[in-house]
Amino acid sequence: MPVIQRNECWNEPPCPGAQRPEKGRTVEYLVGIDIGGTFTDCVVVDNSGNVTTAKAPSTPPDFSRGMFAALESAAERLGLKLEALAKQLALVSHGTTIGTNALITKRGATVGLITTRGHEDCIHIMRGSRGYGGRDIRKVVHFSEGRKPDPIVPRRLIAGVSERVDCFGQVVVDLNVAEAEAAVDRLLAEGAKAIAICFLWSFKNPEHERRVKAIVQQRAPGMFVTCSSELVPKWGEYERTTATVLNAYVGPATASYLKNIDERLQALGYRAPLQITQCAGGTISVAKAVEAPLLTLDSGPVSGVTGSMYLAELMGEKNVITTDMGGTSFDVGIIYRGEAARSHLSTVNQYEYFLPKVDIQAIGAGGGSLAWIDEITGTLHVGPDSAGALPGPICYRRGGTVPTVTDADLLLGYLDPDTFAGGKMSLDLAAAAKAIDAMGRKLGLSPDETAAGIAKIAEFNMADLIRRATIEKGFDPRDFVLFAFGGAGPMHAGIFARELGIRKVVVPQRKTASTWCAFGAAAADILHVYEKVDIMRSPFSAEAMNSAWRDLREHAAAQLARDGMRTGRYALFVDIRHRGQINEVEVPIAGDGVDDASIEKLAVDFFDRYEQLYGRGSSFRGARLEAVTFRCRAAASTPNPRLTVAAKLTEALAPDSLRPERAVYWADPKRRLDTPVYDGDRLVPGNRIDGPAIVETLDTTVVVHPRQTLSVDQFGNFALDIGG
Repeated sequence: MPVIQRNECWNEPPCPGAQRPEKGRTVEYLVGIDIGGTFTDCVVVDNSGNVTTAKAPSTPPDFSRGMFAALESAAERLGLKLEALAKQLALVSHGTTIGTNALITKRGATVGLITTRGHEDCIHIMRGSRGYGGRDIRKVVHFSEGRKPDPIVPRRLIAGVSERVDCFGQVVVDLNVAEAEAAVDRLLAEGAKAIAICFLWSFKNPEHERRVKAIVQQRAPGMFVTCSSELVPKWGEYERTTATVLNAYVGPATASYLKNIDERLQALGYRAPLQITQCAGGTISVAKAVEAPLLTLDSGPVSGVTGSMYLAELMGEKNVITTDMGGTSFDVGIIYRGEAARSHLSTVNQYEYFLPKVDIQAIGAGGGSLAWIDEITGTLHVGPDSAGALPGPICYRRGGTVPTVTDADLLLGYLDPDTFAGGKMSLDLAAAAKAIDAMGRKLGLSPDETAAGIAKIAEFNMADLIRRATIEKGFDPRDFVLFAFGGAGPMHAGIFARELGIRKVVVPQRKTASTWCAFGAAAADILHVYEKVDIMRSPFSAEAMNSAWRDLREHAAAQLARDGMRTGRYALFVDIRHRGQINEVEVPIAGDGVDDASIEKLAVDFFDRYEQLYGRGSSFRGARLEAVTFRCRAAASTPNPRLTVAAKLTEALAPDSLRPERAVYWADPKRRLDTPVYDGDRLVPGNRIDGPAIVETLDTTVVVHPRQTLSVDQFGNFALDIGG
């Protein structure tokens, strides 16, 4: 595999105004691609920092068509053929939703599960809580009305075999090879297309899982096989089993898609290793993603956090709330003290599973979210269902019949029907107005009031999600700057930020904001996360702890070497809990390990973080502690985009930056006003605009409400001052 070396001309995130490459200089490009529920986004950055963005409709079920359509559109904007662009690509980082879609649509592979005899019902029993886990109080209160999800693995496809490893990794019962062979044969005969293997305490001794994997590969060459000890070597039988099964469930489809993408890029002339964005932040090689496709779940929204971390560091902002509003969902991430908030337990379709990832909270609130009236209460609701890419909002003229947030934005005047998507798409204002008027008649509201109500309900839903993502984690949203991106985010950020008491909103890199997750993919470094369960009780031994981290670091270094990376950066962590409790808290470790002095600080750090999460005084500082999971995050630098900071700030607006006014309905003062409209691509650092105003770029629109102010900062971002 070729070695990726950091090119010094690639440096930091891009900014409009960067100069074109010098004549005669070889032009190389970084590409980030992110597939959303409605659009596939592509960002291309050359080695002088110039950014080219492109969008294409997502194309389920074959998402590769949309991916290459977006890449071809970007090539056209650069004046190149797709083949010529492919040969000049330094690196492609791709975020895929194949695994996510397989789970949502329940169209994954038929999975056979092999586990320890006597534990075949683990994945069906779950935690006895029907998958609610106490986090959604409404479902807990109405427990009797809930039900467990349809089994992802039916009972007939679960086989138990005789074997047993104890909690120290000692073999208590040898693997019964004959039973294992019979189990594999039966599952294959039942039609299993992928096999998941999860034995008790296998993360302490994986030998039995490896032997069964070899039997499967011998009997069914090419069969997708997942071992729990390779994917999630952690204790917690149910969560580990779930992760293993989910990986096998999405494996065949994801592996087929990624291999197809890789082969097509290679055929076009792309020669560098294809990188796939992953849920822990950063990227992994396509080979690693094929082995562990579960790592790609939620990787698209995570890429937006990755790009925001790059930009926030340059701006000197340590605390950032990231908000991504696309066509289907609204995603929230937290950056605190320069680091993304992370979690190690995820839920999908009520199934809980272990996986280290950037903590992303999401609701169904996007531009395509459907507005509807509850016939019993007569109240207006928005989402969570979405019109998606097809049929889409009514104004798209693709067969949509139910009003959406985008239809409301169009009727309010936020969007220009003739210049949407750079003029490539004309919106049907009359059809949107007719549908919203019909809905308003049922509510006793005018069309403008109905459209404003749709927008406000969506905005308040978003504000509520941000409250849960911050306050419930011990953060005060007023201490944060808010980044608003995605195609629809900058239109609504002025309201949900105001509701939270946030004073400043940043629309990153202006025209790039609508494709920010794709930019984040291009800006991501290679990242691998290794974990090891080794329970230790206080007083801790520095030697034992350092030994655990040393093993993890050796594995991480070996993986980076396989990726072709010569050097890496390593960050160490440990999950600690009060002895006898189940709530663990991740504590970062400074440097390469601990000594007797830093072990004392380790306990203090744990108590501080515990009380931040659960409330002041909730910890018991006299209790003994347990270190449970040791973790190593290994990163390696790839070429990163470059930022050019403005040499001067210009207050005067260019005459051609002003577009014709249009009548916009403002909920405050509840009437239409002739509102100035600006061409965002012609605004330069130092420009300042007082609201009310509309600022349009190629792919997104910023709504500046009355008493708010928008300016262009030295980094080329739109900065929205929310005011009182």
